[in-house]
Amino acid sequence: MREKKRKSDRFQFFQFSIIGVSNALIDIAVLNVLLLLFHTEKTALLIVYNSISYSLAILNSYIWNASITFKRASKGDSYQRFAFFIQALISLGISNLVFLGANSLFAIIEIPNWWRYNLSKGLAMGLSSLASFFMIKYFVFRDFRKK
Repeated sequence: MREKKRKSDRFQFFQFSIIGVSNALIDIAVLNVLLLLFHTEKTALLIVYNSISYSLAILNSYIWNASITFKRASKGDSYQRFAFFIQALISLGISNLVFLGANSLFAIIEIPNWWRYNLSKGLAMGLSSLASFFMIKYFVFRDFRKK
């Protein structure tokens, strides 16, 4: 029984990762379009751009993860929507902190803007996605029927 659970957890993480690729594409594409159209070095605007791109990716994440990865535990009730919103805010905070921190670090070592923004975004996406997976799995779409 334990082996079956372990395989299920791995498959769930695989599904989450595949959906994460689509989230990443949305996230990085939107950020780059915003930077291309409205280039800035201002921290406040970088947070706004990162938040917009992350929010669109998180919406995509909710739609696909609720209907595929965590379908068995997804009820679409008010608890799950509220819990997803809270985890999204926490993940957005992680994303913004990592994005700004990495961007500042890469600026110190004089990495060109485009590379700096995209490397920072990649790190932010990776860490916030990992945190998001565990929050979604254990708090948002927690399968209460198992107990």
